[in-house]
Amino acid sequence: MLWARDTSLSNHADLPRSLRFGKFELDLRTAEIYKQGKRIKLQEQPCQVLAMLIERPGELVSREELRKRLWPNDTFGDFDHGVNIAINKLRDALGDSPDKPRFIETLPRRGYRFIAPVDAPRTSSDGRSPTQVTSPRAGRAKAGPITWQRALLPAFLALLLAVVFFSSVRYWQGRSAERNIRSLAVLPLENLSRDPAQDYFADGMTDELITSLAKLQTLKVISRSSVMHYKGTNKPLPEMARELNVDGIIEGTVLRSGNRVRITAQLIRAATDQHLWAETYEGNAEDVLRLQDTVARAIVAEIRVKLGPEEEARFVKSPSVNPEAYEAYLRGRYHFYDRWNKAGSVSASHYFEEAIARDPQYAPAYAGLADYYTLGGFTGQPLSSLEAIEKAKELAAKALKLDDGLADAHIAMANVLFRYDWNWAEAEREFRRGIELNPNAPSSYLHFAMYLGVLGRQDEAIAAMKRAIELDPFSALMCSGLGVVLQWSGRDDEAAEQERKAIALDPFFPEARLVLARAYDQLGRYDEAIVEYLETDTLEGIDPSAVAGFKRAYMSSGINGYRRKRLEWEEQRARSGKANYHLIALLSAELGDKDAAFQWLEKAYQERRLTMPNIKVAPGLRSLHGDPRFADLVRRVGLPP
Repeated sequence: MLWARDTSLSNHADLPRSLRFGKFELDLRTAEIYKQGKRIKLQEQPCQVLAMLIERPGELVSREELRKRLWPNDTFGDFDHGVNIAINKLRDALGDSPDKPRFIETLPRRGYRFIAPVDAPRTSSDGRSPTQVTSPRAGRAKAGPITWQRALLPAFLALLLAVVFFSSVRYWQGRSAERNIRSLAVLPLENLSRDPAQDYFADGMTDELITSLAKLQTLKVISRSSVMHYKGTNKPLPEMARELNVDGIIEGTVLRSGNRVRITAQLIRAATDQHLWAETYEGNAEDVLRLQDTVARAIVAEIRVKLGPEEEARFVKSPSVNPEAYEAYLRGRYHFYDRWNKAGSVSASHYFEEAIARDPQYAPAYAGLADYYTLGGFTGQPLSSLEAIEKAKELAAKALKLDDGLADAHIAMANVLFRYDWNWAEAEREFRRGIELNPNAPSSYLHFAMYLGVLGRQDEAIAAMKRAIELDPFSALMCSGLGVVLQWSGRDDEAAEQERKAIALDPFFPEARLVLARAYDQLGRYDEAIVEYLETDTLEGIDPSAVAGFKRAYMSSGINGYRRKRLEWEEQRARSGKANYHLIALLSAELGDKDAAFQWLEKAYQERRLTMPNIKVAPGLRSLHGDPRFADLVRRVGLPP
């Protein structure tokens, strides 16, 4: 075997140091490629393929020969995808084209041939010209004496392959110790259909692959919203890895054609851009969940993550799904979780309902619709709280009945128990079970942090939000969530800093601007606060003439002028059935009208409004804390005194 030979080059001082073809030069001693003196970065496998082709210029090197020598222990699928990737990377590095090749010619279903002349640019001691090995395709030289350089050229190339193989074997022998990949980012899968209308499907596949991998307790997996930050970018992988703080990168493609789906994926060591594994999977659309879990299992096997019995069972449990129901569900997730606004929320509910109609046994759609009814109050969900509670609870219970191992179903139920039922003990059990089933879902930590925060467990809440940000570092929602619990802790300076970070990630995120405004308000920085209050009002779609009135009130009467004007506007809305009880109570308390504040809080209590659990930690309500009516309200909500 080649790697069993003496690979030391120190005993061959007379050998040529490099070979040239076109504008390129291959350094035989370092296995590096240069173009006009500038080194070209090339991964190990493409370099091995190049060395093997140059060893026999002008001759067919069959795919079977490549497989036996370079992928001897891999399955056919591993090799088939791996060699395609290697050839593509090689062509990219050389600027070659498969249609009009200058260096590497493809012989369909047979193999490849190196067709450019190869020179050994070194003059011998007797002054003869450099050696040239010319491919038959380029035209053979006339027969003549075989120079010692030509005779030794195969040996030179064998030595090059030996060096490459020796380092490769050492790598593969020690890869278990070397890989040590404990954190991953799945980059957005490329939509090979080239149809922008299918982007949601590729994005959905990315999300589902992340979800499959996120089930593992011992692996950190970056959230979809943060990896989507890199969609369409050409950043080097090591740079992405540093920004996301991960060891490994998964990149790949998805192609849906009719009822068939093909997924390709490759695993890359992030720090070195080293290709570790590649595979292609294909199946019917109804088997797409199995395909995703198969990809996830292969990745888990490559990075040597040991599965516990429950984790193993989750991978095995991959039922078929109605393709139309699955497509509707993906669209719903896209609109609800990515858009996070009123229009997106309403669109999502329709898609979730469509998914349920097409497949009444599809648990994730019930969990998604439960989230819509539970959390839709943040994005303008039209139902009353009491109506939403019953629907959300029924849907979450149905999702759990269909699939008790579905993390999203447990989190959906936890949010109902927390935000509406005020069943604190059961809510915590559901939160912890959901996080146990999917320890890499940042939204689960976000909701759990809000739960912990309203109970006064601020250190735990901050820790949960930091974990959410670790999993989703480019999410304005997660970043703002940390600002919320910091503000609840009375750390307004830190909260303001955190909200500024959130706004830098998404300048059009009104919730972050509102928390920042309240932080400035608590700090007495009213000029800065009013800027953020007005910007929030604008982003939330309040009529510009009303916003202009709020601004004039501030200019003439300061912060209390703004509060009075805003309270007047909110009370007018309340008369038309669009009351924000919590905000009216807060403005009344800040203006010193405690009786009015308690009247509106009592209304919120009776209707189980979404923000009712926040009363104890809301900064604007702190002036009410010493009143016996407040203690009674806290007791009825079930919060600790």
